[in-house]
Amino acid sequence: MPSNSRLVYSSEGNNQCEKCGKSLHKCHCDEAAESKPPSDGIIRLSLDTKGRKGKGVTLVTGFDVGDEELKKIAKRLKALCSSGGTIKHGVIEIQGDHRTLLKSALASDYTVKLAGG
Repeated sequence: MPSNSRLVYSSEGNNQCEKCGKSLHKCHCDEAAESKPPSDGIIRLSLDTKGRKGKGVTLVTGFDVGDEELKKIAKRLKALCSSGGTIKHGVIEIQGDHRTLLKSALASDYTVKLAGG
């Protein structure tokens, strides 16, 4: 059965994920496994406004750390910018344009580049 099927009822087999136990159409186990982009050791800062009604977010990519460490880094960066944000697919999103502030803060520990326009 295709994974994008919207089948309501089936008497065929188990309809739950073996890893997380959720129903197959609510399961995100496969997305999480391939969600983190590969890293080359360079932290890239870019501004993105697509799909946000013109409001910009600063994207921070390139961290090659685990999920818990990434959450700690995101929390520290959000506090530094006095702004909200989230982590999606291994990319830290911080609300607003804070590229210059983040570049100066991260330059002491990482190689940082401004990416995009």
